[in-house]
Amino acid sequence: MLLRLPTSVSEAQECLAEGAVPIGGATLVWATWQRDGFPELAMSLRELPEANVLDRETVGGAVVLHRIDDRVPDVLRLAAATVGTGAVRRAATVGGNLVGSSLRCLLPAALVLDARATVLESDGVHETDLAEVVAKRPVLLGLRWRTPIACDYRKLTGEAGGPPPLVAASAVHADEGGDRLRVAVRDGYDVLSGSATCDTDAAATLDALRGTDLGDLPAAAWDVVRSQVTGLLDGRGAD
Repeated sequence: MLLRLPTSVSEAQECLAEGAVPIGGATLVWATWQRDGFPELAMSLRELPEANVLDRETVGGAVVLHRIDDRVPDVLRLAAATVGTGAVRRAATVGGNLVGSSLRCLLPAALVLDARATVLESDGVHETDLAEVVAKRPVLLGLRWRTPIACDYRKLTGEAGGPPPLVAASAVHADEGGDRLRVAVRDGYDVLSGSATCDTDAAATLDALRGTDLGDLPAAAWDVVRSQVTGLLDGRGAD
């Protein structure tokens, strides 16, 4: 296998045109390659500046999870900190988790941040939403978002060999029509999300969330959402 390490977006685009398979830390594909055979040409973005940015409102797709710290909102920092083991987090990348993984532990956090994605495809670079990232699995150059007023993240303890543990993420954003709450939940392999204007009463905000896709959550998952939302709104003085 020949591994290319492009240092510019144009060079990365050329690699794609040549059929290079994008990889990050290869934590999700190495075992498969050992079983089924390695690709002839692969591409890593670890030398591409645009894919290695990490600051208050941006993270690059090649950033390893171990690097994600308090420069970013807590909801994203905590999500990264709960992925796998320390060894996995030192190799796994943001792009690999969101595009290459079926678990997508970072997706609920990215959704509640209302993040936009910058992706690289054969026809060039463009910005898109997370729904397209999940559906089309492009090469992720990075994410950007607006810093929320408050946010929270919770990942329940899972059983070994069992289904993926429940993940709940929430964030409050300043909006023209008043503060807005965004919530996303990974239940099994499905990720549901919804948003509502923050009411002065947390119960009223929760009632509004029930009218979104989150209303389809089972009772146990909804209990986690209720607890998280109530604590988040109480903490910002909304209740």
